[in-house]
Amino acid sequence: MKQFYIKLISITLAVIIILNVIYNLFIGESINKLNQVLSLSERDTRIEIRNKIRNEISSALEKENIMAEEDKILLFKFYKKILNEFKTISQK
Repeated sequence: MKQFYIKLISITLAVIIILNVIYNLFIGESINKLNQVLSLSERDTRIEIRNKIRNEISSALEKENIMAEEDKILLFKFYKKILNEFKTISQK
């Protein structure tokens, strides 16, 4: 009976540790990112996001090609479709 309790306690501890690791790796990061997005009303968060966007734009400007060829084609087709829809607008 003593072995049963030892095994039960060790398996329980192992399951708790595994669940804790899974939570911290996957769910915890997602919750932190969600909280950061939801806290856009805070001034410091907006300044931090603004600085990140500026850094990304400046690093993109240093590259020769900002977008992949496939993305360029897709955006151009989307642009042409929007232009065609603007042509069909009836002005009131």
